[in-house]
Amino acid sequence: MTPARSEPTKRNRIKRQTAKGNGCLSGFLIPPLAALCVSALLAILVVGFTNAPTVSSPKTSFAAGSDGALSTLFTPEIQFWAASLQRWAAENGVDVNLAATVMQIESCGNPDARSSSGAMGLFQVMPFHFLRGENGYDPDTNARRGLDYLRRSFERANGDARLALAGYNGGIGIIGQAESTWPAETLRYVYWGAMYNDAAQHADHSARLDEWKRATGNSLCIRASQRLGIKK
Repeated sequence: MTPARSEPTKRNRIKRQTAKGNGCLSGFLIPPLAALCVSALLAILVVGFTNAPTVSSPKTSFAAGSDGALSTLFTPEIQFWAASLQRWAAENGVDVNLAATVMQIESCGNPDARSSSGAMGLFQVMPFHFLRGENGYDPDTNARRGLDYLRRSFERANGDARLALAGYNGGIGIIGQAESTWPAETLRYVYWGAMYNDAAQHADHSARLDEWKRATGNSLCIRASQRLGIKK
């Protein structure tokens, strides 16, 4: 997981234009003319506010079939965290199955997981996302930071779960860039992330999840099951 990239905020600049002679902003107005000018300015302001474009809220809906229940297709290590995942998802405004997909790929439910790049815990959050004094391996803390980033990625992606997963892995700034420019790791990440489509539709099986386990996930899940005390 990489940090969000800050983007410049566009701000409208209001330019004051000083009228010449006896214009409405002139300092040499006779009272009747002043009254007319003030009335005209007020009318312009009212029309301007009335016709101003409205800014819609970020899209936060998820795939059809996603109703807050954790899919049973995820591995036992993810099911171990079922109650916590539902709570974390609700607290952070994300779909529980999208959160579970990230946990599945990132750590297979091992709270002590650490990558070669330094990513930590259940959601493999980079250290610089934590506040000073926070324990990045604490499940609640790790989920709070990781799922907040996932939520922001989902919002930037306008509700596209695939793009949200790309943003989670490659940085939110990657959303909107041509896929041909994405790192190979991000392309693999969204490929494995297709298991979310099955989970969101409450399928009882995911061929993409099975493929992920054969390719890279089995060893990850073995370490997780040992850490969690799950016997297979």
